[in-house]
Amino acid sequence: MNKCLLIGLGLAAAVNVAAQQHAPQNESIRQQDLRADLFFVAGDSMRGRLTDTEENRATADFIRSRFERMGLKPAGPDNSYFQPYHLMVATLGEGNGLDVTAGDGGQSGGAARHLRAGQELYPLRFSASGRASGAVMFAGFGISAPHLQYDDFNANLKGQIVLVLDHEPGERDPNSPFDGLVSSESSTAWRKALAAQERGAAAVLFVSDVHNHPGAANFEGAARTYWPEKPPRILNYTLAAWADRIRIPVAQISPALASSLVAGTNRTLDELSRSAETARGFTPIALPGARVELHTAVDRHIVPDRNVVALVEGSDPKLKDEWVIVSAHYDHNGADATQIFNGADDNGSGTVALIEIAEAYALAAKEGRRPKRSVLFAAWNSEERGLLGAWAYTEQPLAPLSTIAAVLNMDMIGRNEEIPPGGGQRFAGLEVQTAESNANALNLMAFSKVPDITAAVERANAGIGLDLKKRYDNNSSNLVRRSDQWPFLQRGVPAMGFITGLHPDYHTQYDRPEKINYVKMEKIARLVHQVSWDIANADARPKPPASRAITQH
Repeated sequence: MNKCLLIGLGLAAAVNVAAQQHAPQNESIRQQDLRADLFFVAGDSMRGRLTDTEENRATADFIRSRFERMGLKPAGPDNSYFQPYHLMVATLGEGNGLDVTAGDGGQSGGAARHLRAGQELYPLRFSASGRASGAVMFAGFGISAPHLQYDDFNANLKGQIVLVLDHEPGERDPNSPFDGLVSSESSTAWRKALAAQERGAAAVLFVSDVHNHPGAANFEGAARTYWPEKPPRILNYTLAAWADRIRIPVAQISPALASSLVAGTNRTLDELSRSAETARGFTPIALPGARVELHTAVDRHIVPDRNVVALVEGSDPKLKDEWVIVSAHYDHNGADATQIFNGADDNGSGTVALIEIAEAYALAAKEGRRPKRSVLFAAWNSEERGLLGAWAYTEQPLAPLSTIAAVLNMDMIGRNEEIPPGGGQRFAGLEVQTAESNANALNLMAFSKVPDITAAVERANAGIGLDLKKRYDNNSSNLVRRSDQWPFLQRGVPAMGFITGLHPDYHTQYDRPEKINYVKMEKIARLVHQVSWDIANADARPKPPASRAITQH
């Protein structure tokens, strides 16, 4: 018998006893209550719940008040229902530039050129402000992934300016160790810069991997988009804790500038980029004649932010220190002068389902029926800005990540998936589908990474009857990494996402509460409640995701 099947059967035996127990107060989760809450959370008065707005803070206070009224235990610091953290917004300072002596075999006469930000370079938002100078080394994709036995930094980088490619090797290969068709966490610019810094690099220069993305040649347009002249309606945020770790200048440069830097190797940028497509990493090479002096000036502005967290303590003296997390994000994309992006499905639906599930646990606890493990209810903020609330939790968890039995995250659980023909970039990588074909469908995100949770969901669904779909774990749409289960998976925590799927109203002013499928939403909320109860009472915990966890940072 297949070894994986044996493992799965072993867990199934451990969980089945708990699964036969109907989650108490499951029927208290009702569509009329979901509807009432959603018309408030996603109503016009909440103006789209954009990060760092009064309406976003009012939504957090509403969730807190509901948790408090239920009698749930505050799970945040200082006996609070809030878990605070800081975001960072960057603005472009004065004096960004690059003095460069190209390695072009003397074609430029060896003369240094001075370039200003926006010409052939711009600093990245998380860059430190400072100055660095030195010789340039090319280090492939700039990835250090010990968990995959992959390293592009296997050389002495101390004091070097390191030139690295965007993205990752094998990005169009479904069998790539870097999460297949999904963009891996190892390939993010911040993690690359941090890895280079840890190896002693004085600065990092990024350039497009031109062999995969030849359309990235419009560098000036990209620079204007990255650093617009006028502040955008929605600011670009990152975690302040992430930015604080970067102590070196980091910038993006044009393919044309990078081509001049690599010219001394007698190879083109395209040729070097293709040579970086390796299985175990690229050995960095010096770029003869290439020297740069990089000046970066990035002003950092700190923005307070917060998750909302409450706990039902477990009843088992040994197991109560293990947590099941039920979660959803409550932020959305705000409003402008003429329209409100209500975000009813995204993610008012998950938010109000979280409240209903929490209330079911609170009602059961009042009857003396508590789960063996503790259950944390977490309303994440700033998911739309880059999963920042969930990432902040993994940076400063309320209990060790090793004690989390499972994370069950709900994001967009109120509509029928509908992918229109010619839908544009919002639907890139997704197959055309009709809403009618998905009338009872629910997508399981990370089903292949956490088979034990998948099995628990399938057992619980036997009494609910949803059409469970398993289709997006290895898909170029990146859906699996676009919601709050992703940070936990990257830290080796068993996590699953529940999503009914995208639709034409996604991220538009038409995502309103009157369009929600409340019958289906009730079924999904009851399913997640049942699964959380089963896992919280099972003898065995779900096993962690099989591979690719990022645990070193």
